[in-house]
This record gives sequence, C-alpha cells and structure tokens, in this order.
Amino acid sequence: MATFGTLSDRLTETFRNLRTKGKLTPADVDGTVREIRRALLDADVALVVVKDFTAKVRERALGDEVNRALNPAQQVVQIVNEELVAILGGEQRRLEFAKTPPTVIMLAGLQGSGKTTFAGKLAKQLEGEGHTPLLVAADLQRPNAVNQLQVVAERAGATIYAPEPGNGVGDPVKVSKDGVEYARRHQHDVVIIDTAGRLGVDAELMKQASDIRKATTPDEVLFVIDAMIGQDAVNTAKAFQKGVDFTGVVLSKLDGDARGGAALSVASVTGRPIIFASTGENLEDLEPFHPDRMASRILDLGDILTLIEQAQQAFDEEEAMKVAEKLANEAFTLEDFLEQLQQMKKMGSMKKMLGMLPGMGQMKQQLDDFDEREIDRTEAIIRSMTPGERRNPKVLNGSRRLRIARGSGMTVTDVNQLVQRFDQAAKMMKTVARGGTPQIPGMGPMGKPGASAKRGKKGAKSKGGSRSGNPAKRAAENAGMATTNTTPTGSGFGLGGQQAPSEADLAEIQKLFGKG
Repeated sequence: MATFGTLSDRLTETFRNLRTKGKLTPADVDGTVREIRRALLDADVALVVVKDFTAKVRERALGDEVNRALNPAQQVVQIVNEELVAILGGEQRRLEFAKTPPTVIMLAGLQGSGKTTFAGKLAKQLEGEGHTPLLVAADLQRPNAVNQLQVVAERAGATIYAPEPGNGVGDPVKVSKDGVEYARRHQHDVVIIDTAGRLGVDAELMKQASDIRKATTPDEVLFVIDAMIGQDAVNTAKAFQKGVDFTGVVLSKLDGDARGGAALSVASVTGRPIIFASTGENLEDLEPFHPDRMASRILDLGDILTLIEQAQQAFDEEEAMKVAEKLANEAFTLEDFLEQLQQMKKMGSMKKMLGMLPGMGQMKQQLDDFDEREIDRTEAIIRSMTPGERRNPKVLNGSRRLRIARGSGMTVTDVNQLVQRFDQAAKMMKTVARGGTPQIPGMGPMGKPGASAKRGKKGAKSKGGSRSGNPAKRAAENAGMATTNTTPTGSGFGLGGQQAPSEADLAEIQKLFGKG
C-alpha cells in the first residue's frame, strides 16, 4: 500500500541483491542488516524498535537455520518476514464484545487523526455483521464535529445520539454516559463514542478522555493514529497510553503517500495490538489488521488471502457457478460480462486489488498508469447496446456500432476494440472452464515446459529461406522473413512479444475493461 511504498522498495532491492549469492558469509549478513536498518530508519520507524529488530534478524541470519538452508537468501527473507510480523503485533486481535450488551467502544486520538470517519466505517462494518450500533457525538469542541458525525452516520445507515449541538456547547462526559443508557433502552448492542481531540497532547484533553472512560467503563478503547504522522506517533501513543490507556490501535490514512514507518512502531512500543487499518476515504475502506498479511505486503510478497476474502464478499457463489457453466457451454455474453464488471466494482479499487498480488511493487509505474475509469467507459458501451446485441455481438454491423458509440460518448473504434477483446477473453475463459491451458495473446500456448522451444527449433530448420527460382523474388522474400524475425510479434491486446509476461498481464487487464 502507498504508505509503506518506500520501505517496501528499499527492502525488496536489498533482498534482490542477496538472492544473487549462493552462500552467505557474515559480511553478507552484516551488509544486509545494515541496509535493512537504513530502510527502517528512513521510513521513520522508532530507533529502539529498529535496534531490537535488526539485532534479532542478525542473530537468526548467522544461525544454523540459514547455514543449513538450501536457499540461504530465501531463508533470510523468511526471517525478516517473521520478525516484521512480531513488531506488528504477532497475531490478529478482534474486537471483544461484552457478555451483556451494549458493548461500549470509545475512540481516542488527536484532532484530524480520522476518529469520526472511522466511527462511521466501524458502524457500517458492524451493521453488516448483524449488530445494531449507536454512534454517540461526544466531540462537542471541534467546529461542526457533531454535524460531521451526523452526515457519516447517515451514509453508514447507523443511528446517532447527538443531544447537544456542539461547537463548544454541552458536557461530553454527560453525553457519553447518557448515550450508553439510551443504547440500553433502545436495544443497541454496540455503542461507539466519538470523543474530542486536540492539535497536540495536553492535560485538558487527557482529563476529558479519562473522565469519559470512568463514566462509561468501555469494553474497548481504540487509539486512532494517523499513519502519516511521522516520528511523533510513538510519543503521542505513549502519552495516550499513560493518560487514558487503550486496548487497541487503529491505523488511519494508510492510503497516503507518507513514509508511515512510525506506525509500525506503535504496537511494539505500547504493547497494544493494531485491530483495524483504514485504507481509503470510502466507508467500505476498513480492514481487520492482520500482522502477517501486512508484513507480506511490505515485503512485496502479496496478500492473496485478503484478496480472496474481498472476492467472496463481492461475488455470489451461485452466480459464479452459473457463469462457469455458461463459459463451458459457450453461452457467456456481454450481459454476463457486464454483471461481472459490476461485481468487481463492489470489491473496490482495481489498483488496490492488483497491488495485493505478489511482485506488483516492482510495477508501480504500470499500476499508476492504470485508469480505473476505463471500466466505467466499458460499462457505458455495453449499456448502450440492446439486449439482443449484448447476447449476440455478431449482429453488430456498422450502423449499430455507430449508434452505440454515440450513445456511450465513445468512438466506433472503441466499440470495435471492446467486441474484439471480449471475443478473445471469452475464448480464453472457455478454455480454462473446460480444464484446458489458454493461449495468452503475445505469449503463445501455455503448454509443457520446453515444448514450445522444440517446436521453435523445428520451425527454424524448415524456414531456411526462400527457394524461389526468381532471384529478385527470392531476395525480397528472404528480406521479408528477416524483418519478421527481428520485429516483435504483436498480440490481440496490442503488446509486443518482447515484453515481460507480468507487464503484459497487467496491460491485458487494463485493456480488457477499455481502450489502452
């Protein structure tokens, strides 16, 4: 993700250099540990955490587990991954609910850390899990804080308790206490108290937060911290732990472009687990924090489990079976494709999903160039077709394509390209659905290793040159063959055969949803 991008790049480069060595010497280990130390310090990870982390990595890297490994470099990467998981908290920790409702969750943190937005995200997530959350507007100091929470609650579809207008009017301790009682009377099983923050840590802030805690006896006190705050994150966390104490941490703004390494220090320094990670501005952009998955993302090892979970939430299993059956029976139409596009949009940002794939950190430029609006343009073209045209694209003649182009605000070329790409994609998916190996455009058939190479050699022998009896024709044909051999072959997606498969895959996805 964006916040840890620089750290991820530095660590990935370090390990890339390490993999070129067959056997690791103490000097190699020291050099690697030194680069890791620099990467962590540059990313604003707290010095005490860096020292402890690198000491453990060095000790284990010089031990028998690396010396006896068949691939020492890979073993070092595994050690770094395990130690990174440890400083991120070790194991995932979920919210703990009270045995007797309501469960009271108090939010604490500095002003601007994202408490109010997180309150709405948490309420929406709990609603989806079958709970009945109540948002309590206890931030009565920040201008329009109560109004903001009301807007967020409306978007989340949650109930809000806001008896005071705020803007300096009202007693936040009384509002918090009354809010819990209101929840009991109206059978809300979760209460989320949005408290006030300050621009910096001060005695008044701590006293108010402490008083609210004493008055409501919350089951969870979540400390919301901005992942872009820098080195001050550790000092702020320590101050809140001493003044209020908290049971868990929420990392907000993980989609930002700051170094963000200081956020890695919070769990290690305070001993409190990170429970949630906020990864965007939408109310759906909230993830349970998994230390092992976050470590994998930082090391560019991907996060397939989270990707699968998001897909399971967005895609209906019964519908997926129907689509698979249609693919196998060659009955997959543009109507089905449109439904699949809409399902994919439910999963969120395509860039974010692609970023969870292993090795995608090395393709930042391609990810940045990925235009998600092309999905909307593709959808516009398909929606401009009649139901009959969607079911049978073969009826699309010139006049129909012109009408579709005008209706969608696109060009006839765009319509032609979409139909062509759909045909190619349908053929590939049909092959996969039948258990075959697809032939990816520009990459050749995906068969047994070495099979294509052998065919290539045989082909080379048979193409020794033109045998025409006409000298001029023979020379022209031989020149044409030379040009063909030196020019990269094109593909159905407009890519040259010389490009790396991973880049071609990304470009194919981009162009499948719209023009390249």
